[in-house]
Amino acid sequence: MEIVAKISKGSKMDQIYIPKNRIGLNVGSYVLVKSIEQINKKIEKPYFYNVSSIGSVKMEVVNEIFDFVAKEIGECENVIITGSFVDEGFGFNDVDVLIVSSKKINEEIVRKKLAREIGIETHVILLDNKSLIEGMATDPIYQMMLSKCIARKRFVYKTLRKINYRILDLHLLKSRVLIDSFDALDGNEKYDLVRNMIAIYLFLFGKKVGRREVDNEIKKIFRLKNAGEIRLNMLDKKNFLKKYQKIYFDSFNKILKEVKHGAKSKEVS
Repeated sequence: MEIVAKISKGSKMDQIYIPKNRIGLNVGSYVLVKSIEQINKKIEKPYFYNVSSIGSVKMEVVNEIFDFVAKEIGECENVIITGSFVDEGFGFNDVDVLIVSSKKINEEIVRKKLAREIGIETHVILLDNKSLIEGMATDPIYQMMLSKCIARKRFVYKTLRKINYRILDLHLLKSRVLIDSFDALDGNEKYDLVRNMIAIYLFLFGKKVGRREVDNEIKKIFRLKNAGEIRLNMLDKKNFLKKYQKIYFDSFNKILKEVKHGAKSKEVS
């Protein structure tokens, strides 16, 4: 049974009066009081980009994240959840949360609060809309990240690709770690470094950069049944590194050549 009642102001405690002639809700019963505005509030459905299915448990986490950002930060241009969390199953370590807002926010404080709220480690990235559009144009990692995601609001970021060789050089340097410290890395770390390198490689040579395209390229180059095999950390080191180093140095030499010729950046269609 549900009864609509109004809160009245009392001398010591505010109170709600309900009629005696009612079914259920006996004296001594525990009840839940909710604002009728909250009950009638329209539930906004998130937007799915290349996410074919997601379990109900993950969907609860998504809603908790959106609610947390709305409560903690207020109105934002968008909140986007991406990374391995949006893949099928539960093979993820943390949740990547991209908050698009022009407000000044301490990312580390938000990250810690959100992690406590949902019980899962989080990686929070805060940037304004202009920076996001710039990132989509110049950074293959952003392109790969946003190719598969769940967003609170609809977004369409169609930008002209602009190759910034200095940015790509810095990103590529991260993947050098796999060559120098192959044995010290676990499967997840290797997979992340390989995807980072392949995303840059595809971007440099004018190919589409998305999580599907990157994983397909990994399968083709390293002759794997699926890119996720790298996570198992059971690779043939000699054979794998031979192919990895070729792609790495092909990419590095192309970047170096352009930088030497004074090309800090280049717009491409």
